Amino acid sequence: MLRKRLLQYIEESKGTVSLFQQEKEYAVKHGLLLDARDISTPESGSRYQDAYIERCNKETEDLIKNEPVTFLDQPISYLKEHKNEFIFLESNWFDVIGVDAVSLEVDDVFGTYDAMLGLKLQKKYRTHIVQYLEGMLQGETSYDLLFNGEDGLWDLNITLNDHPDFHEGLSMLAVYELIYDFLFLLLQTVDEA
Repeated sequence: MLRKRLLQYIEESKGTVSLFQQEKEYAVKHGLLLDARDISTPESGSRYQDAYIERCNKETEDLIKNEPVTFLDQPISYLKEHKNEFIFLESNWFDVIGVDAVSLEVDDVFGTYDAMLGLKLQKKYRTHIVQYLEGMLQGETSYDLLFNGEDGLWDLNITLNDHPDFHEGLSMLAVYELIYDFLFLLLQTVDEA
């Protein structure tokens, strides 16, 4: 899956191919850059420069405000101070990992930080997904995973507090990077299984 999606991204790129370090290493390892095209490596914090970002009301899902990318410089603790909100982010880079968008919020009951997304993987990969999640996350109820047959994707909710690299001192940008890396490795694991 990851190989196919990244190859499609490379083939659709016109002129210089922009690959962040993680994608570049994967592409080199799997021989996806055989035509020796020009490759640029953007700054690591610039993945979401063209992202679409919304602050929304959790109860009604109504839009509160569209935000510029600079909003992601806020600490993740913003969500604890605004428990009635969730952050919705769409990025072209999510296409590479088979995700449309990722939402962040604070759980009303447990006070944990949660990431919610739809993962485009076939139902047959359940065992691989579960093994990866249980191996990477450090809590008893670290995730909810449910296959949505109507949309043909996995509804995945992750308790970010159970990710070993997560802490409240992170910016929202750093948290979205953490989630992207986590999902990139998940797809890599599924591909190699």
